[in-house]
Amino acid sequence: MKFSLVALAAVMALGVAVTGCAATEPAGTHAAMASSAAAATTTAPKLHAAMRGLWHGHIVATRDYALAVHAGNAAAEQKAEAAVIDNAKQIAHAVGGFYGASAGDATLKALGGHWAGVKALTLAAKAHDAAAEQKAMDDLAANATAIAQFFAGANPQNWTVGQLQGALLMHVGDHKQQVDAMMANAPAAQQAELWAGMEHHMNMIADVLSDGIAKQFPAKAS
Repeated sequence: MKFSLVALAAVMALGVAVTGCAATEPAGTHAAMASSAAAATTTAPKLHAAMRGLWHGHIVATRDYALAVHAGNAAAEQKAEAAVIDNAKQIAHAVGGFYGASAGDATLKALGGHWAGVKALTLAAKAHDAAAEQKAMDDLAANATAIAQFFAGANPQNWTVGQLQGALLMHVGDHKQQVDAMMANAPAAQQAELWAGMEHHMNMIADVLSDGIAKQFPAKAS
């Protein structure tokens, strides 16, 4: 099944409209996630800030990798990839701090799959290889489902597979829009707008995760 169909079914189930790989959240969905962010900030402000920082690090490092690929700078590619992997280890360590070392290891493996897909997507976009890009998107969709199932299983009272899957598919769509625009030399204003949207969606995901952890481990999170 192609990513476009998987994403459409999963995200529409959340009430999020998707056109191609672009995703927008309606007022109701946005309000619910904003409420979640407010709760996380109030109950666990340090966790909230740390989670946003970690996930922002992910999109910064992957963007740096895409910029290096676009420029044909092999040294910068290697540096950015190392940063992506280091960031994934930090996220996994944070998860392990709440759910245990095995959960941290599982998180690192899942994030490794996400990075493999993003890397393949970036290289395919650079080569203008539509088939390879679709394959990368399919792999990223499957990985998003696996991550959603893992986290929802760890905290079923506060996270659902559908909620997390929809948010992660939106994030995957952000990756595709960004690399496509970059490799097509889209106007700087358009790329800046896509980046701002990606940051916004990444913060939403971080907020949902920090809020769920804070509810599950109130004493530890605070």
